[in-house]
Amino acid sequence: MDQTIRVNPTMMGGDPNRTQMAQPTVMGGFPQAAPGGPSLALNVKVSNRYAFAGDRTRAHVLTQISAGGAGGFVPGGKRLPVNVCLVIDRSGSMDGSPIQYVKKACEHVVDLLTPDDVLSIVTFEESVEVLMPARRVTDPNLIKQHIQRIVAGTTTNLFDGLYAGGSQVASVPMAGYVTRVLLLTDGEPTAGLKDFQSIVQQVADLKARGITVTALGFGPEYNEELMAGIARRSGGNYYYIERPEQIPEVFQKEMLTILGVTAKNIRLTLTLPRGVTVRQCYGSPPELGARHAAISLPDIERGATVTKLWEVDYDPHAVATFRTAKVILSWDDGATGQRETLTANAVVEFTGDAARVPSGADPLVSQELNAMQAARDLEKTMMGMRTQQLNLADLTAALNKTQQMFTQQGNTEAAKTVQMAAQAAQRGDTGGAEKTLIGTIYSLDLGKRS
Repeated sequence: MDQTIRVNPTMMGGDPNRTQMAQPTVMGGFPQAAPGGPSLALNVKVSNRYAFAGDRTRAHVLTQISAGGAGGFVPGGKRLPVNVCLVIDRSGSMDGSPIQYVKKACEHVVDLLTPDDVLSIVTFEESVEVLMPARRVTDPNLIKQHIQRIVAGTTTNLFDGLYAGGSQVASVPMAGYVTRVLLLTDGEPTAGLKDFQSIVQQVADLKARGITVTALGFGPEYNEELMAGIARRSGGNYYYIERPEQIPEVFQKEMLTILGVTAKNIRLTLTLPRGVTVRQCYGSPPELGARHAAISLPDIERGATVTKLWEVDYDPHAVATFRTAKVILSWDDGATGQRETLTANAVVEFTGDAARVPSGADPLVSQELNAMQAARDLEKTMMGMRTQQLNLADLTAALNKTQQMFTQQGNTEAAKTVQMAAQAAQRGDTGGAEKTLIGTIYSLDLGKRS
């Protein structure tokens, strides 16, 4: 049931007609933002348009946020300026081809930027060096000369490097910029702050200052839980880079995503009537109040759709049609330059006839619930692999089953990464399998579809 349904305001003690209703055009099941208008569109679905009035009911609300336009960055097209810091691990293990590919990747980044953008470069080993302070990209050749000065050192002071990068981004007034720290490392922290929880907690401080961190883990030795934790806490992306020659490709992919951002500082809030309670939002623990639940979402680029699934409980209701939640989406819009807001309603008919309920199920919401449950199954599979409670045959069977489910749902990216994890496990590379699975789980929890 979509957001265009209106209910009698006397039923819920409020007037839904007093709010601005989202009116997207629906294409292929997903709404698209109208050309020339706000960048985002909002759609809301309930797991079942019916609920039995006499019982307490567990249900789900699916919120879909879509950004119009072609996917990602279009060269030469209008976009928001970016303020990016490259934070590069140059510890001894990066010596040789990894450092050379890193230099190539950094030069690709420079080629994508314009004088409207701000770039800084920080490198770390035992000590931290601000190779280039935050400055506009007015002299690409000079910046590339700085990049060529990167040489391998000794140990890995990841935290101090990360925080120095955040300070460079924060040194420029952030209004109007898409901000990002790109952190690349190939190892565990061996100098400076090393504790996982402490590092991740400090990343929350960067997020509070408006700074997002994309975590890029390279090779077999880095701590995938730490890197995924950094990305999760700050709202950034996470990548596992298996081979040195993949570094430039992944850097370019992430930069094109950043350059395509059309909405930032995104807030999604459910306001609730009496008798409706939010239990959880899958992948995004919500801030819960007496009559509302809210989450913040990462930046969204053109062509992307973000789906978030909420689990709710309904108390017994009178037999009638009720608005069970009002969904409010707000964001800073790159197209209009304004703070924009859309609202939509989740509407349910409470019936005294229990036999009607099965006919009201929404298959798209059911599919999203299956994907969230698959993410939890992948966590169990990964733990079984880590503790050696699963033998290779059982592990392969579990991963193949999950891959088939994603294939049937049309989630080709998740299916591909699960297949990669299964192949890594079969050749004895359990570390690579874990790193791949953590990335898959994190992507599912983000809910982003391109």
